[in-house]
Amino acid sequence: MVDARDGSRPYRSALRERQAAETRLRVVEAAVTLFGRQGYGATTFAQLAEEAGVSVKTVQEHGPKSALLQAAVELASFGVEGETDIFATDIGQAVLQVRDADELAALVGEAMLAINAPSTGIWTTVVGAAHGDEELSGYHARMLELIRAQVARVLHHVADRGWLRLDVPFDDLVEAFCIITCVETYTRFVVLDRKAVDDYKAFVSRTVRETILA
Repeated sequence: MVDARDGSRPYRSALRERQAAETRLRVVEAAVTLFGRQGYGATTFAQLAEEAGVSVKTVQEHGPKSALLQAAVELASFGVEGETDIFATDIGQAVLQVRDADELAALVGEAMLAINAPSTGIWTTVVGAAHGDEELSGYHARMLELIRAQVARVLHHVADRGWLRLDVPFDDLVEAFCIITCVETYTRFVVLDRKAVDDYKAFVSRTVRETILA
């Protein structure tokens, strides 16, 4: 005799997985908000639980705090957790579609505003926390290496299209691109100097066009 309940098991399993993913997202989004607003040390599991609308036990199951901070950086910066192939993202796909260097420079300005505006608070928290935490210091270094590798991939593509300067060593162009587009530059330009986001976007586009592209 066939158990009529068997047919519901895949559905129930998929439902549980979806609910778990939704809970995880709420917890990490809470981490983005609170770590970015009040810092790493000042944020407690109880505050994260209240912000996410879950129990403290549930938050701790997704912890420790250092892991939640790392997940928060990835979510705020790239929209997903974990290492992501730049060309698998919407921004990477847009890079593959641009028709010339001018269009690419404009896209970079728009993309860096979209990435840096929501992640500036959480990145500032990571940098501060990394000074006194060996694990977070290592994570920060790995993230910078990952970003540099992604930039190098993009610039190799740009070089293949014939849009990259040839009178400057490739590694120097990668470093320059990282400095122009980093969240620290956004923070100084928009948060500290209080310049308009449109001015920041124009600055990035113009500087990339004049410094990086042929």
